[in-house]
Amino acid sequence: MEKVIDKFIRYVKIDTQSSEESTTMPSTEKQLTLANMLMEELKAMGLEDASVDNNGYVMATLKSNTDKNVPVVGFIAHMDTAPDASDENVKPQFVENYQGQDISLGNTAMLSPADFPELLYYKGQTLITTDGTTLLGADDKAGIAEIMTAVEYLLNHPDIKHGTVKVGFTPDEEIGRGADEFDVKKFGADFAYTLDGGRIGELEYENFNAAGLTVIVTGRNVHPGTAKNQMINSIIIAMEYNSLLPADQRPEHTEGYEGFFHLMDFRGSVDKTILKYIVRDHDKNKFEQKKRVAQEAADFLNKKYGKEVVSVELTDQYFNMKENIEPVKYIVDIAEKAMIEADVEPIIKPIRGGTDGSRLSFMGLPTPNIFAGGHNFHGIHEYIPAQSMEKAVEVIVNVVKGIEAL
Repeated sequence: MEKVIDKFIRYVKIDTQSSEESTTMPSTEKQLTLANMLMEELKAMGLEDASVDNNGYVMATLKSNTDKNVPVVGFIAHMDTAPDASDENVKPQFVENYQGQDISLGNTAMLSPADFPELLYYKGQTLITTDGTTLLGADDKAGIAEIMTAVEYLLNHPDIKHGTVKVGFTPDEEIGRGADEFDVKKFGADFAYTLDGGRIGELEYENFNAAGLTVIVTGRNVHPGTAKNQMINSIIIAMEYNSLLPADQRPEHTEGYEGFFHLMDFRGSVDKTILKYIVRDHDKNKFEQKKRVAQEAADFLNKKYGKEVVSVELTDQYFNMKENIEPVKYIVDIAEKAMIEADVEPIIKPIRGGTDGSRLSFMGLPTPNIFAGGHNFHGIHEYIPAQSMEKAVEVIVNVVKGIEAL
């Protein structure tokens, strides 16, 4: 556990926040700081082909040490942190032998079982939290640390027979671009696993179908003193548009396989207002229906106002990996068995989001998702139990052993 924690703490102290506004790959130059560090660490371990390409992707190969012809497996995690929460100057806190108490996050916030009851699951364990000023970065630097530690363990235990293992670290996952330039052929794996899930035991091979929705409302600004029958207030119409979307299909009212419309940003003036949503559903038919609802709301308002005041832009982002995982379902079974052998209870459930794996699965690399162990990603209440990271390392090693035993 000491090794995986040491790596994790070093990695989270590097600012790797991605940027939606950027058009470069990676979206921020600072992600390359971590990328180059990881490349050098992999080379120092003995993975001589470790490299960082021009787009910021780190790849390396742990060579096979078995005479058996077994599939090549990859393990993938992302280097960036969410653009909506600072990861500059991260100062992790350690809470040893946690006993269910409230945890002070500096002078700004509290991490309490009253708000986050799953904390009680980790009584007696060591928790790593934020100091209340930044996110922690367990999403996904925990996954990176776990993969790096597992590779180091396999190198130090040559008695564990394994096939070829590929390592991949990606930029810009948090802004939906993590797989944009991923070279599946160069990576060379038959299948892979992302280490990007939440609580210990999570194993996921279903995810949302996803689209981005931008709604542009065009108004007309005139002096309010002479506005009668002339002013068109785009802010009011934007509020009206939002009211036409089903209120029970918002993230705060949904769970499991239920999809949603999530209003992410709302800004404007009388002249022009822009709303940005993400649209999600596991079911492809329901997903397409949601997109129709988004368009029909705009059509209704344009008819009501007798002119095109509302336009929508819908962009598909990724699709449910399930259809590409089910034909090779045995790779999920291998991970499930690996967890059981590590005394971890598998929690097989749909991802209420997406990972690099969801897109890679449609690029010819089936990639289900394994837990990394963190909770409350993207904010100051983020935390991770140290023991969950240790178990993730054990699961990776067990997966590699399970593949060799096929």
